[in-house]
Amino acid sequence: MPGIRFVVDAGTARVKRYSYRHKVEQLQIEPISQAAANQRAGRCGRVAAGVCIRLYDEAGFAARPAFTDPEILRSSLASVILRMKSLGLGEVEDFPFLEAPPRKAIADGYALLAELDAVDEQLALTDLGRALARLPLDPKIGRMILAAQERGCLTEMLVIASAMSCQDVRDRPLEAQAAADARHKPFDDERSEFMGTLRLWHWIEEGRGHGTAQATHKLSNRQQEARLREHFINPRRVREWRDVHAQLHTVVAEHGWRLNTAPASYEELHRSLLTGLLGNVGLKSDEDEHYLGARGIKFWRHPGAHLSRKPGRWIMVAELVETTRLFGRGIAAIEPTWIAEVGAHLIKRQLLEPHWERKAGEVVALERGTLYGLLLYANRRVSYSKVDAAVAREIFIREALVQGDVPPDWDQRFAFLPHNRRAIRSVEALEHKSRRQDLLVDDALIEAYYGEHLGPEVCSGPTLERWYRTARRQAPDVLKLTPEELMRHEAAGITTQAFPKMVRLGGVDCAATYLHEPGDARDGVTVTVPLYALNQVQEARCEWLVPGMLKDKVQVLCKSLHQKARSRLVPLPEFAAEFCELCTFAEGSLTHTACGAEGRLQAGAVAAPPADEPARGG
Repeated sequence: MPGIRFVVDAGTARVKRYSYRHKVEQLQIEPISQAAANQRAGRCGRVAAGVCIRLYDEAGFAARPAFTDPEILRSSLASVILRMKSLGLGEVEDFPFLEAPPRKAIADGYALLAELDAVDEQLALTDLGRALARLPLDPKIGRMILAAQERGCLTEMLVIASAMSCQDVRDRPLEAQAAADARHKPFDDERSEFMGTLRLWHWIEEGRGHGTAQATHKLSNRQQEARLREHFINPRRVREWRDVHAQLHTVVAEHGWRLNTAPASYEELHRSLLTGLLGNVGLKSDEDEHYLGARGIKFWRHPGAHLSRKPGRWIMVAELVETTRLFGRGIAAIEPTWIAEVGAHLIKRQLLEPHWERKAGEVVALERGTLYGLLLYANRRVSYSKVDAAVAREIFIREALVQGDVPPDWDQRFAFLPHNRRAIRSVEALEHKSRRQDLLVDDALIEAYYGEHLGPEVCSGPTLERWYRTARRQAPDVLKLTPEELMRHEAAGITTQAFPKMVRLGGVDCAATYLHEPGDARDGVTVTVPLYALNQVQEARCEWLVPGMLKDKVQVLCKSLHQKARSRLVPLPEFAAEFCELCTFAEGSLTHTACGAEGRLQAGAVAAPPADEPARGG
């Protein structure tokens, strides 16, 4: 350049590169190329001979690459892919670039477009993608503007979008950092740097006479520039900001979109911003000051963040830039529910523990939602019938209808439920009397019965009620089970005479209950005798129990005999059956009657039953 005769070349530069892995921009200091070094040397020799002092040796210069990597290899390809698809130029992989980008860069571009909902699963443009392609903007910025147009916050969004497209207008010189921070503080917001950007814009516009009703009169250009410098605001960057804002206004006018006149709410504005920044959300770590970001990254709040207090637990940032560490710039507090709604097409959902809920009257699962590995919500109750109706139907039949876990009012609404419970209890009573547990069919067969007779659409309380109302008109006894359908086989010998409900003891009819539960004190038959009749109960009558248990009782008595005496009675089952057929029930002592039967038992060979439990047996 004119007047420059000497140049000192340190051999390094801060180069902007895009990380395909972490989806962030990096500003790392790295050695410059030979072409960049020659360009620096040329700045001191354009009009006359000059001197370039390089702070590295000639061998280091020769080892450097000949040219700087082209920008297409250092940038996100989302905008390129979007433009090529909209123009019908074919697949980006097949385009004859002079230096073709790597496949991972292409995959990253498609991933960003999918994040913006611009392409579908087949990588074809969606309606939203075609609308984005018509905007001459970065896809992220364009997505925000489209959302703002729908949500009625386009006026504020144009200001913020133009600011994101330019360098920050605030200056912070090293020699006056404290003074600059004090001047910038009135523009800071508690929750969002974007809101601070709006405050700064309104303050600048007030100096031009375009602010609110309380704004000052219009200042001259010199006065406005002095006002900006006094507050450490760069006038040149402000002009650039306003130029970009005017260009965005032109784009909006070309599409016929109307700007909102009423101020936009915080939620609507930041929901619109979130549509383009779903990959830049963060969750505050409980252990440190860093934030957990998408795809497992960690980032920190930028030291120069313009916030009057610390942001909330969930934030989004305008950009992630890696210098000494990964920093987030342009921070705003958000709610996780906004992420779940705006990024619904990206959320990975897991449904856990589908189960029947009696109060809700349906099968419910617990939903867990994550976005790029960040847990947005957990244990959200979801109707499982909308996800998998077949499995919901199985759980409903098994837990509600078979196991009977239903609300109390269902007995009045569905007549088959109390009827079937009574039928099951009657079969269970036969099992206790016969002392066997193979009469009642298992739950799987009852479940199969309901599955066969219920309509295929029944998987909850409301669907059952609609189906049952129609089915009952055609068949009043629909879904009613009979004891015969609940029994595996005939319960021969289980009659009222063999197992009476009442046993007469001491001249009083006493209630008899039956239980088959070995080890339980009530196992067998239990007769409840009133206290006033207890002294009238005869021990001999208690030995007989009930007719249905007599054969087993005699067989056990015979087994208690000495081996020599017992050998004359074998086979014992035939002897017990013959005894029950020939003897008169409940006459005399069972022990003495059995001992005298056909002369085959010696008198006194069988001990009498225990005297302390006269009314029990089994």
